Amino acid sequence: MGHRIVISGYYGFNNLGDEAVLYSMLLTLRKSIPGLDVTVLSNDPAATARDYGVRAVDRWSIREVAGALRKADLLVSGGGSLLQDVTGLQSLLYYLGVIWLARMLGRPVMYYAQGIGPVNTKYGRLLVGLTTRGVRAVTVRDEESRRDLQAMGVTRPVEVTADPVLGLHPEDIGLAEGAKILRRHGVEPGAGVVGVAIRPLPGRATWEMDLARALDNLVKAGRTVVFIPMQSPADLVISREVAAAMREPSIIVSEKLNVPQVISLTGNLDLLLGMRLHALIFAAVCGVPPLGIVYDPKVERFLKRIDVAPAGRPGEIKGEALAGLIERLLADRSRVVLNMTRKMEHLRTAATRTAQVLESEIAASLRSSQ
Repeated sequence: MGHRIVISGYYGFNNLGDEAVLYSMLLTLRKSIPGLDVTVLSNDPAATARDYGVRAVDRWSIREVAGALRKADLLVSGGGSLLQDVTGLQSLLYYLGVIWLARMLGRPVMYYAQGIGPVNTKYGRLLVGLTTRGVRAVTVRDEESRRDLQAMGVTRPVEVTADPVLGLHPEDIGLAEGAKILRRHGVEPGAGVVGVAIRPLPGRATWEMDLARALDNLVKAGRTVVFIPMQSPADLVISREVAAAMREPSIIVSEKLNVPQVISLTGNLDLLLGMRLHALIFAAVCGVPPLGIVYDPKVERFLKRIDVAPAGRPGEIKGEALAGLIERLLADRSRVVLNMTRKMEHLRTAATRTAQVLESEIAASLRSSQ
């Protein structure tokens, strides 16, 4: 019988970033552990099972989750930014609750390249520290996550690896499908195409108007602006709002794309301007310069690892300045890509390392159960 794992994360919510995490994890794990039997906790079990060839159960059903955990050798928590309370304490309590359920059922737990934080509440920080101390193996996607755990009182070993999506190889990604999608929207790949992957933010959105002005300047300079929503419907709504505020024409890719399609599409861009972390990661994997708008510390953390300067925070965006920054990045494209590719080789190895940790944890789990 093959090894069995249960994966807990933000899956089945139409968020392409989190779906890409699952897609990449499965690709890497299937290469390193043939015959691995995977069950995913999902908001949409039927779609997850169909799209990834895995078992999937309803993440909200304690009975189904417990049933899957009882049959598993290991609970894998991650990847993604699961342990944070910015989106609310409820989200954090859910992921910690799954970990505690696994431990109550005597199943070991591993953090798979987790992005930790921000955890701002005192209660949240206490719970993350307490829970992490009882986890069998802890891997995080960046050094800042490791420091966050230490600040929450975690003294056990924490290994820094990398986001699972960074484990993708260029040969895993064909560009033909993305070129076809662009041509369907009347865009010729390679002709100064700038992708835009934005997300809504709470509060007054003055940054939207500044972004619209910057994109107008790009179109006037002969560039083509293509909005790529990463989560439906929220990102599609904000993309339409910014496109409507522009005076120049732009394109919105409103059709529902799967993970390989959106990565392939990204590979056909000349530059990606993004707020969504995984849109920026897709660009880096494809050798496309990413310019990040830092709405969350995780964006800045990633850009630092690939040595690419951010565009600033949403409130700091100024139309002409941002357009000028994009033009300079496009002019300096080959140097930026060469430098980024060197950094990516190290990150690709680090992302693969997480799968090796998982493999050794399964082996340890089987030894202890014999």
